[in-house]
Amino acid sequence: MGLRLPVPDWEARLYLAAHPVAYPLLRGLARLGPVVRVPGVGVVVNDASCARTVLMDGTTFRKDGPGSPGELWTPVLGPSVLLNMEGDAHRALRRRLTDLFTPGYAESLVDDVLAVPLRDVSERLARGESVDVVAMMRVMAGAVISRVIGLDTTSEHDYRALFEAGERIVSMVSLRTRRLSPSQIARARAVLDPLGDIAAKAYAEGDASTVMGRMRALGLTEDEARGAAGAFFLTGTETVATLVPRLLALLHDTGTLNPTPTPVASAAFAAGFLDRAVDEAMRVTTPTPVMLRSVHAETRIADVPVRPGDRVLIATHNCCRAYGPFDPSRTTPPELRRLWFGAGPHFCLGYPLAMAEIRAVMRTLLAAGPLTITHRSASRGVLIPTYRHLRVRRGGEENAR
Repeated sequence: MGLRLPVPDWEARLYLAAHPVAYPLLRGLARLGPVVRVPGVGVVVNDASCARTVLMDGTTFRKDGPGSPGELWTPVLGPSVLLNMEGDAHRALRRRLTDLFTPGYAESLVDDVLAVPLRDVSERLARGESVDVVAMMRVMAGAVISRVIGLDTTSEHDYRALFEAGERIVSMVSLRTRRLSPSQIARARAVLDPLGDIAAKAYAEGDASTVMGRMRALGLTEDEARGAAGAFFLTGTETVATLVPRLLALLHDTGTLNPTPTPVASAAFAAGFLDRAVDEAMRVTTPTPVMLRSVHAETRIADVPVRPGDRVLIATHNCCRAYGPFDPSRTTPPELRRLWFGAGPHFCLGYPLAMAEIRAVMRTLLAAGPLTITHRSASRGVLIPTYRHLRVRRGGEENAR
């Protein structure tokens, strides 16, 4: 399968639009070596193997110390939401949540929530209309998270508003943020506390067909269920909503979006091409550009000594981009496997739900092809780089404006 490199490099544009100062600095750190101590930043890890070693060791490298995600999010989400826990308490809560998003349940939930909006998108593209994939994904991600939390609405306006509320909270964080200010915490709690009340109501009703009801059946307390709902809301919606437009653009720009319509090409898509393309797009886009850990015991990362209290910044984006440009035909080396979702005790619990949503949307878009991008622009002032608009329509190749 021949690939042509994107011209211009829209992924670089997206990162520079989101982080015009921090992104060049981040990429510059990649040239300093696999692990490097940077004054004022911490110990920066640019190598996938070293990053995986850190992530697998939840005793030495923790999420609940100074400079860790716990310091950032505990004032907003509370003390028991997995992403700020370690040790026995974390293992116990994680064990109870293991069966929350099984692949079968995640696919069933997504199919139920998105059946109507996906049919609408298919019909619009079939009529020759232009579809803004960014706006579409904001609504769909809002719809799925609404179902997860237990919000009783079918309004696109409500779904969009919910997504935008989460985006405002996440956008308070930059690649350099260590903790939120009191005013930022207050603004975040103003959004999350009412959502927690909705989640608690769904939890109390105990319907085992709902996510909150499943949490109750799995033995979570109401406070744990509220915290989990808030964490899913903050970490899950933007990952999916930003990935789909970027994946579509990468396929378009490398000439793999609209394969020749032959039985062999169709079989390639059916036989796992989409999953490989999703993984490869996540490697290139890296939905979690950096991960933070706090050191709790003296050790070394590669040849760099670290001490208790040190801050470790895993430059996930540097780790992933070291393996070259987007190419869905590549074989992913074991040290890199889904590193963007974490590794070890903190591997993303919502991974099956995210994949079910991405697959459902992408299958619909690919089935509506051939597609071409007619307009796109980069978004500014966001944590996760993304398109502000990405419009597609059914038809032949056409240069994007």
